[in-house]
Amino acid sequence: MRGKRIGTGAAVAVGVLALGGVALAPAAVAVTPQAATITADCGIFGGGAATLTATQNGTAATLTLTSTAIKAPIALAKDSITSTLTLVKSGGGSRVFSGKVNPAMAVGDPITVGPLPGTVASGDKLETYGGSLKMVVLGITITCTAKAPQSPGPFVFD
Repeated sequence: MRGKRIGTGAAVAVGVLALGGVALAPAAVAVTPQAATITADCGIFGGGAATLTATQNGTAATLTLTSTAIKAPIALAKDSITSTLTLVKSGGGSRVFSGKVNPAMAVGDPITVGPLPGTVASGDKLETYGGSLKMVVLGITITCTAKAPQSPGPFVFD
C-alpha cells in the first residue's frame, strides 16, 4: 500500500508542476495589425489593391501578399515565383522577407506569394511604402511598390 501512495503522490506532484508550467508560460507574441492593405504599382504588369498578412513567432515572421487586382499573366506552377519583399523599418533600415513560396495559379488568377519568411526584432515597425516586392517569374523580374503608406498602419512586432 505504501508504494501505491508514493506513486499516486508523485503523479499528483507532476500534474501540479505541469499545470504550473502552463500557467507560467509566456504569452504568444503577436504582430499588429495582422493584415494591411496597400495600392501596388507593378509597372507594365499592372497594379491595384493588395493585402499583406503577417504572422510572428518570436523573431521569426512571415508575410503573405494577395491581390485580386494583380493577375497571373501565365499559368504558374506551385513554388515557381522567387519573391523578395523589402519593408522599411521605422527609424531607418529595412527587413527582407524572401522565398520561393506560391500556390499554383492559372492565367488570370489573383497573385499570391508567401508566406515569405523573415526575421524581426521586438518593437520593429515595418511599412511597405518605400520598400518593394520583387518577383522573378520565368527569368523576368517584376517590381511592385506601394503608392502610399499601408492601411491601417505599419506592422508592429512584439
